[in-house]
Amino acid sequence: MIPVIEVGGTHVTAALVDLASGRIAHRTDRPLDPDGSAGEILCAVRACADAVDAPAGACWGVAVPGPFDYAKGIALFADVGKFAALYGTDVRADLLGGLRRRPADVVFLNDAHAFLIGEWSAGAARGHARAVGITLGTGVGSAFLAGGRILDRGPGIPPEGRMDLTRLGGAPLEETVSRRAILARFGDPAADVRDIAERARAGQRRARQVLDETFGALGRALGPRIAAFEASAVVVGGSMARSWDLVAPALNAGLADGGWPVPDQAGGEERHTRAMRPAGLAGNAALVGAARAVAARE
Repeated sequence: MIPVIEVGGTHVTAALVDLASGRIAHRTDRPLDPDGSAGEILCAVRACADAVDAPAGACWGVAVPGPFDYAKGIALFADVGKFAALYGTDVRADLLGGLRRRPADVVFLNDAHAFLIGEWSAGAARGHARAVGITLGTGVGSAFLAGGRILDRGPGIPPEGRMDLTRLGGAPLEETVSRRAILARFGDPAADVRDIAERARAGQRRARQVLDETFGALGRALGPRIAAFEASAVVVGGSMARSWDLVAPALNAGLADGGWPVPDQAGGEERHTRAMRPAGLAGNAALVGAARAVAARE
């Protein structure tokens, strides 16, 4: 089994993945403070990994958001609302020297890439030759996949394959679509995104308006790119996707406005060539994707 770590904006997960069976074992989750010190963040990641019964000398796969130097394992977080204290830190060296069961090597990849690879291999994007993955958490992660490979250039693909580098209304996309943008627009310092979602379900008009505006704008920004990329599936994951009942209608409408309408699937998904779906692997997609990256290296 392959040991893996997924670093999210507010959590870290470690597990063992059996690619042959798809089994996830020894999964451990811990909270992560995106505003914590470098020592606090790295300590939480190591503690989570050490809780997994991984053999010494194994190669670990680590899915982590950008900006990050994935080849060298160096954090480059700046002005993204998380992990600023890690800027310039050699995370690879910290894991190689700091884990209780010393790894032979560590393979890093973008968390959105890992998510889409996992969903393409065994989840909601399975069977689609061209697919787009979007992760909604502290910010917006993205991945564009064709023939099982992640692409960072080509028709419809944003710079470096990163939607967070695109602009909307003259401002960076994440000033409209991100956790901090939603909270700022809602205007209640005591509320988090989960609270806003609960209020929207309870019928609060302001809460529903904020979420509709956010995900509608995301759809309008994505629609032209997905159409140009000629994707047949869009898979959405991340913490915000847990509120799929609130995300899907506005995102769907925005995608249609942007030129990528999704057909009414009431008659059965198999009848349609386009699909927008929530993640199908119950939060394990990035773990599977990280394990596949290790297997590809070996």
